[in-house]
Amino acid sequence: MKTTKSYTKRLKVTKNGKILGRTPGFNHFNSKQSRTTQLAGRKTKIFNITKKAQSHLMPVFK
Repeated sequence: MKTTKSYTKRLKVTKNGKILGRTPGFNHFNSKQSRTTQLAGRKTKIFNITKKAQSHLMPVFK
């Protein structure tokens, strides 16, 4: 079974199996936000995905 490339390009799997991804909604139009909100958008967050979807989209990272 092949891995869905769109997910592997956007997500990172840590050594312990956590899946990290960028904070959604911080691609552009950030100038009106406060500086703390802008910097909060640069951080990665834990990407919540069900085990069933993870096994379907990323079978390599089981």
